[in-house]
Amino acid sequence: MDTQNIILEDAFCERSARGDSLKKRWFYKFFANVIGLGMSFITQAIIPRGLGPVSYGNFSFLSSFFGQAVSFFDMGTSTCFYTRLSQRPKERELISFYLYFAGFVTLGIAIFVTLTMVTATYPKFWPGQQVFYIYLAAGCGVLTWAVQILNNMADAYGVTVAAEKAKVLQKALGVFIVVSLYVLHQINLANYFYFQYVVLAFLIVSFIFIMKRGGYLPERSFGMPISKVKNYLKEFYDYSHPLVVYSIIGVIANIFDRWLLQVFGGSAQQGFFGFSLQISALCFLFAGALTPLLMREFSISYAKKDLKEMGRLFQRHIPVLLFVTAFLTCFMASQTGKIIRLMGGEKYSNSFWPLFIMAFYPIYQVYGQICGSVFFAADKTKLYCNVGIFFLLAGIPATYLFIAPKAYFGLDSGATGLAIKTILMPILGVNVLLYLNAKILRFSFRKYLFNQLSTTGLLLIGAFLASAATNLILGNLAGNLPKLLLGGVFYTSLVAASVYFFPGIFAMRNDDINNIIQIGLDKLKKISGRRI
Repeated sequence: MDTQNIILEDAFCERSARGDSLKKRWFYKFFANVIGLGMSFITQAIIPRGLGPVSYGNFSFLSSFFGQAVSFFDMGTSTCFYTRLSQRPKERELISFYLYFAGFVTLGIAIFVTLTMVTATYPKFWPGQQVFYIYLAAGCGVLTWAVQILNNMADAYGVTVAAEKAKVLQKALGVFIVVSLYVLHQINLANYFYFQYVVLAFLIVSFIFIMKRGGYLPERSFGMPISKVKNYLKEFYDYSHPLVVYSIIGVIANIFDRWLLQVFGGSAQQGFFGFSLQISALCFLFAGALTPLLMREFSISYAKKDLKEMGRLFQRHIPVLLFVTAFLTCFMASQTGKIIRLMGGEKYSNSFWPLFIMAFYPIYQVYGQICGSVFFAADKTKLYCNVGIFFLLAGIPATYLFIAPKAYFGLDSGATGLAIKTILMPILGVNVLLYLNAKILRFSFRKYLFNQLSTTGLLLIGAFLASAATNLILGNLAGNLPKLLLGGVFYTSLVAASVYFFPGIFAMRNDDINNIIQIGLDKLKKISGRRI
């Protein structure tokens, strides 16, 4: 190795040594998501009302389609890229290689959309959608994918704190734009797509600037010899080829879900489901903050063949993540009617059951992502895919059964039926993954199965008790927002007391609670500049 490369690697190691700890990075993600949650509530209280169920349904349908299309072209390579970058952060050619691959993915999406237009087959793929919005949604899907990749790179390099600050600024920019559009009476489908472009571009530029400033990105794209390209292609193929079939089936299954709802239910049912999915996704923000960080730690531990450390990380963080997510989802479930009236208005009253059901979806997103992270970090993608494919295939007839009209031997349940199917498959699939994780990392499967049931059940009881107490005290004297806020105070107080005095019932330890409190106090000290 020449002197220049030695200096470069030494400089990189020095920056990495100064990198943020897992605790600090997670806290900044958590703190940013607390702020982001409040801002997202403002946005979600304006956009669905302004667009209405039909236009909002069109946006949700097109966005979902191209999100799945990008996932198809990705075929798990972004996960491989993140895993390898976490393990080999000094390897600049890896970034250049994946940059070229991203260009091919973008080109593939463009060719696919153009072919559907040229052959006039686009109405079959996107029933009832205008060509202009199809193009806008395709570009939005690619930009969203780019943001995810850059965000994962920031996590891999340990510059999470700066990245989360950029996300807070992006959320603030988004609220400003949405409120301005509302005041000017300019909320429509085209402008909402333009809004997506602006906020996504802001994040892309911010992430690139942060990593450039830290010296993590190459100054230019490296030209690589053919032998090096072949090595990367083989490495990515070996890692991702089990994901190819899984990606194809996943895209077909997920697109089929939304396409069938569009055909039999129309844009309004699409809007009810999209509204429910978007609101429930707010609960995933908190726990989702730790998923890429844990995957980085899993990857590093597995590279050292340290399964014991992987098991420790899994068992230490899963109960906390479940608790945080279930705390929010159970409160949402108990306040479904009030949330709908506040966020969407009476036009979304038919989304009550879809939202109530989807409120619990983030719990299994958390478990699914953490369990999946173990498989990806340990290069057991084939086993992961086999489980996923089984439940994806089982979900296709389930979707038809719940959505198809009774004349076609279905239950004609619309958005509610799709919500049931959407949560049913993850409940089954995630627990199979959990069982396999228990075998790999050698922990008790029954303990964490019981933890799901007990934590969710206890929090749900607490949420409904708080809701009942609020309704009893306020009755008809207050509107939805005061009742929601007071119910939140009652619920938080009840849960905080329970978890502080009896953390064991939520499979947590006193150390976990004390750490959370201490981190919060340290943050307040830093903000206020005085002793607490």
